[in-house]
Amino acid sequence: MTLDLSIDHALIKARAYAKKGEFKEAQTLYHAILSNFPNNKRAKQGLADLNKFKKKSGQNFVNEEIQKLLDLFNKGQFLLVLKQAQTLSKQYPQEFIIWNIMGAAYASLKEFNNAVIALEKVIELNPNYVDAYYNIGVVLNDQGKIQEAIEAYKKCISLFPNYPDAYVNLGLALRAQGNIENSIEAFLKALELKPDHPEALFNIGISLKGTFFTKPHPNLQKVISTLIDKKTYVRPNDIIKASISLLKFEPQLNTHLDKEDLSSSDFNHQEIIKDLSKLPLLLKLMSVCPISDIHLEKLLEKIRTKLLMSINASVHTFEELKFQSALALQCHINEYIYKQSDDEKKALTNLEYLVKKALKNKNKPSPQIILCLASYKSLNDYEWSNLLKSTNEIKDVFTMQIEEPCQEASLIKKIPLLENITNKISKKVKEQYEVNPYPRWVNLKLRLKPVPISKIISEIQIKIFDNKIKDVKAPEILIAGCGTGQHSIGTATRFKDSKVLAVDLSLSSLGYAKRKTEELGVQNIDYMQADILDLPKLDKQFDIIESAGVIHHMDDPLKAWCILKDCLRSGGLMKIGLYSELARKHIVEIRKEISRAGQISNDLDMKSFRNMLLTSDKNHHKLILNSNDLYSMSTLKDLLFHVKEHRFTINQIQKSLSDLRLKFCGFEADTMTVSNFKLTNFGENDLYDLNKWEEYEQKNPRTFLGMYQFWCQKLS
Repeated sequence: MTLDLSIDHALIKARAYAKKGEFKEAQTLYHAILSNFPNNKRAKQGLADLNKFKKKSGQNFVNEEIQKLLDLFNKGQFLLVLKQAQTLSKQYPQEFIIWNIMGAAYASLKEFNNAVIALEKVIELNPNYVDAYYNIGVVLNDQGKIQEAIEAYKKCISLFPNYPDAYVNLGLALRAQGNIENSIEAFLKALELKPDHPEALFNIGISLKGTFFTKPHPNLQKVISTLIDKKTYVRPNDIIKASISLLKFEPQLNTHLDKEDLSSSDFNHQEIIKDLSKLPLLLKLMSVCPISDIHLEKLLEKIRTKLLMSINASVHTFEELKFQSALALQCHINEYIYKQSDDEKKALTNLEYLVKKALKNKNKPSPQIILCLASYKSLNDYEWSNLLKSTNEIKDVFTMQIEEPCQEASLIKKIPLLENITNKISKKVKEQYEVNPYPRWVNLKLRLKPVPISKIISEIQIKIFDNKIKDVKAPEILIAGCGTGQHSIGTATRFKDSKVLAVDLSLSSLGYAKRKTEELGVQNIDYMQADILDLPKLDKQFDIIESAGVIHHMDDPLKAWCILKDCLRSGGLMKIGLYSELARKHIVEIRKEISRAGQISNDLDMKSFRNMLLTSDKNHHKLILNSNDLYSMSTLKDLLFHVKEHRFTINQIQKSLSDLRLKFCGFEADTMTVSNFKLTNFGENDLYDLNKWEEYEQKNPRTFLGMYQFWCQKLS
């Protein structure tokens, strides 16, 4: 540019250009002035100011563009993010944040190799940027490269040791690798850094399932207590064995369990109660789920007897009252499965008479007596229960045994009936569950927050044949056989914006489910009394149907399954749970023994048969002792005395799916099962090959000891 203005006019024009942001024109003018007047101070200063301003404005521009990228990313517009990020990365190749966002967008689109390349660029530009290592770990984990993900998380932690989320993800990767002990340690480290970390607490609960400890861990006991207090972070039944294995290292418990003869005259129940009361985790567990350990059960049963037989002689302490309350809650939860002697029955009759007389005379029975009676029968079942008032000492027991059953009775009246139940087998099943709602529960595990169907599909690694199901934003879901609500509440809080209809044969179970649903503030479930056989009368189809542990108790499981299929929309998903013939061989043998005995027709007979199992030396009897279902009356009936039971092989499931024209999408199995299966099945589609699973189960017959739980899809 030729300088054709006076120096002053040129300087004024240059400043005007700069002010308008026309930096190139301003810079050209300043250079023109300096080419003619190299020592002009105003031009030199103007050029210096211009460079500073350009740098500042340029960074502001980059920051604004990065914020735009983040906004697009949060809206899920990943393709647009990539398009704009690629342009920006060429303009500002040193801006590592742009590459980080690009990596996250690639990962969200499942373009894992490109994601890793982008994130490695971040590390190249800024080797100390810990989030890059964290994000690489996430991507590698999603690719199934677990060991490489672990190394990335460890690198992240080495750079920034106080990163709780990195420890959580490290724990998840270790668990996926089958390294349960170290996964728990990683979650504990996250909690050490952030005591209220929800994902760390939640995942400790998952890792504890199936774990048995061989050394003490007092800090973990405190964490488990916190976990239980959260009420929706863990199903206590899932962690009871792990928790008891920890408690057995405590001298306050193991010294009493080691006694060979609990009936000896030197059995000092007050000293034992004093010791056990020092174990807050034990009392908490007694209050929320059946204690599924035969040695601990015998100890608790003996203490209950001693408390009854010495009720008027004991010097009652605060510790004893606290323990009595936990024991009464435990007995209610296990549905009074402990045996009784004739002496106990006489003592109970006398004690109940005294309470009835006291209440009639408007006197207040002692809390010790009330808690003692509540350990043998629900307070709601005593004819004088309406005269009883709650006090601080009996508050928890009063709530569980009087107030909650009253709530359920009131809620039952509002539950609609689809059709009178007429099928012979359905009526028998209904009768069983009216007497014993299955199962009684206090806490359960719910997702920390609901997510879309597409997220669930990705998490549980099922294969989808019609992708339209992923686009359903507000799924309508049917739970066919919801029992006492664990299943329906779990599903309603799993799928985002879902609307759930939950049906069951038993009004008692439905009342329990409705009460727990309201207690937890879940508002997207409707309950109805109905037989699966009558569901066509709904004249409605659903996006998702779940029926776990139900149709194998029906007269014709395939007919029921066909009805469920007809209630499913085209492209919809169905989750089915069925008993395994192979895994339940020991149960089949026991059911044959029950059938041959012929006289088992009431709770007393069932308890007697159970007591025989507890002391038997037969191998198939010993196997049953490992089942949590042996430790409460409703689960015991469901396990061994159900009025109807069918079992399946994987080959039979495969044939049924073919007959129903449903596509197998995969098992929803625990992490360890999937990891073990993959050790010998490396193919990309092996998880969805029922022939592979059949071969695996033959070699590992206890794999599906609970049930087969699998997903299938209905196609047009």
